[in-house]
Amino acid sequence: MKNIKTLLLASALFIASTFGALAQLQAPSPSPAAFVSQNVGFTKISIDYSSPGVKGRKVFGELLKYDETWRAGANGQTIIEFSTGVSVGGKDLEPGKYSIFITPTASGEWTIHLNKKAESVYAYMKDDKIDEAAVAADDAAAVKATPKMGENTERLTYTISADNNKVATVTMAWEKVKVSFQVDTQADQKLEQLKSQF
Repeated sequence: MKNIKTLLLASALFIASTFGALAQLQAPSPSPAAFVSQNVGFTKISIDYSSPGVKGRKVFGELLKYDETWRAGANGQTIIEFSTGVSVGGKDLEPGKYSIFITPTASGEWTIHLNKKAESVYAYMKDDKIDEAAVAADDAAAVKATPKMGENTERLTYTISADNNKVATVTMAWEKVKVSFQVDTQADQKLEQLKSQF
């Protein structure tokens, strides 16, 4: 009888510890964290974002309304970081972190915003809407970009490419849309500055 009680107690403890361990497990995030980085010229460009899935939804125009600025990812803000000064859309940017926002439109060019405060887009909420004028006021750079339609990209993805190792093309792809902007790393100017020091 004593052996049965001991066995039952051991079984109960085992089951309790198993359920305790399972309770601590977390389900995979529906929008997992993602990161991409590329050295271009003398500059390291990094993008830290969360990657939502299409999951059978119509994203642009329904899930994300046209003419409303969006955080260009999920969960927190999408952050781009430059290790040196760069130029985006004709504007010189200091090294550091910037939030990426995107304003999609039903037709024509979209706007890609690099927010100089590295704020969340939700910091610009006013009366349950994004205050577009306030967003624009905090743009370190705003670039017009023509979206390209193509094959479906299930998970939002950022890529960085630089064929000439001087000017990077940053591309966001999600659903059937790709939209890009260029980052001039000013490699030639930096090389001239280095030469002038010798």
